[in-house]
Amino acid sequence: MKTLNILKYVFTLIGAGMLVGAVMSYSSTVSFIERATEATGTVIDLERSRSSDSTTYYPVVVFEDIRGREIEFRSRSGSNPPSFSRGERVSVFYEPSAPESARINSFFSLWGLPMILGGMGLVFGAIGGGMLLFGWKKSRSQAYLKDHGTEVLAIFSSVEQNTSLTVNGRNPFRIVCQWQHPQTGELHVFRSDNLWFDPSNHIQQETVPVLVDEANLKRYWVDTSFLPKLAS
Repeated sequence: MKTLNILKYVFTLIGAGMLVGAVMSYSSTVSFIERATEATGTVIDLERSRSSDSTTYYPVVVFEDIRGREIEFRSRSGSNPPSFSRGERVSVFYEPSAPESARINSFFSLWGLPMILGGMGLVFGAIGGGMLLFGWKKSRSQAYLKDHGTEVLAIFSSVEQNTSLTVNGRNPFRIVCQWQHPQTGELHVFRSDNLWFDPSNHIQQETVPVLVDEANLKRYWVDTSFLPKLAS
């Protein structure tokens, strides 16, 4: 399905972009701390920011810079419940050339953005990368079976829906067939790749060709080339 193919690339690109952003944000914070001067400030207010379902409190801090000027700033990071209280004394980092861009010397205030971007980047990257890796391994296995696999004729059993996968509210279909090993007598159940249409009306034959790896019968590929191609 095109949506699934697009999603794996979108997730991978989003994850990579967020990880790049996390690295850049981390480097920027490290450089800021190296250039910064430390001072002691006081939380004079907790500014509320309301969204549709939550309220976030951002501390407003005042401190005196190296020139004796009183500087007031609002922290870039907020929380609920508030991480600070009015009147609380806090350590502040600021650049003498731009004291208005000061930051509270706390873990989340300094490292919250790279931490969030990095965490989300890992999640998106893992999902997209995992989908790409799965597709690559699947294509490689299919190519191997086409070159080295043994064809067996499995008896058509049924068509099932793969409820473990949902895209746009739809579940794909799979052809289920069975084959009994002539030497061991063991019964093997094979399932086709996901099909985004119901193939039931297009299966006229009693058997379905399956390519198997004789050394590992769990490695197989159900050949569905006899089905009509889904229009794009």
